[in-house]
Amino acid sequence: MPLSNDEKKTYRTIGHQLNPIVTVASNGLTEAVLEELNRALDDHELVKIKVSVGDRDVKKAVIDEVIVQTKAILVQQIGNTALLLRRNPKAKANLSNLQRF
Repeated sequence: MPLSNDEKKTYRTIGHQLNPIVTVASNGLTEAVLEELNRALDDHELVKIKVSVGDRDVKKAVIDEVIVQTKAILVQQIGNTALLLRRNPKAKANLSNLQRF
């Protein structure tokens, strides 16, 4: 389900203060990187990743593959940084980057 503009704005505001938690570099999207990313999405729900793999087309392909593999939603991409969201209703409130109401 796509995000509304208001939801995207809210998530971008939260994501602005986050640091990249996972970096995809020259080795590409390995199993270890996917495991760490899945763990981070389970715990934090909203994470920022850095993709340093080359030109725009390769970067776009890697981000698309990350989205498919993790079943996350791309909130925003700026340069080498992407903000991903995967809601977890069982996330621990002290670890999640999303505010619980």
